[in-house]
Amino acid sequence: MLLNETELGAALGERATLVQFSTAFCQPCRATRRVLSDVSALVPGVAHVEIDAESRLDLVRRIGVTATPTVLVLDSAGKVVKKAAGQPRKADVLHALASALSHDPSHDSDEM
Repeated sequence: MLLNETELGAALGERATLVQFSTAFCQPCRATRRVLSDVSALVPGVAHVEIDAESRLDLVRRIGVTATPTVLVLDSAGKVVKKAAGQPRKADVLHALASALSHDPSHDSDEM
């Protein structure tokens, strides 16, 4: 599955993008925002995009988001290479990000 800048409402990262689906009253979403912001600041070329799930039900349904927070890791072309629900640990995000950074967009990989 590919996501583009129009769908995200923000620019893709040069190397990878961390996409977070959140809701207003989601406590774990706040902690997730901090983790993803820290990681995107730590790794050059990585962007963090947060999407309000309630205002983007079209995208939520298309991607199959069933809980918040849900985090997607996109490669540089916008292909979803990892998807996880729940509050991630920084080490897990860095590990998932390594997959996106090593992913060759010219070769399709399996969905998660």
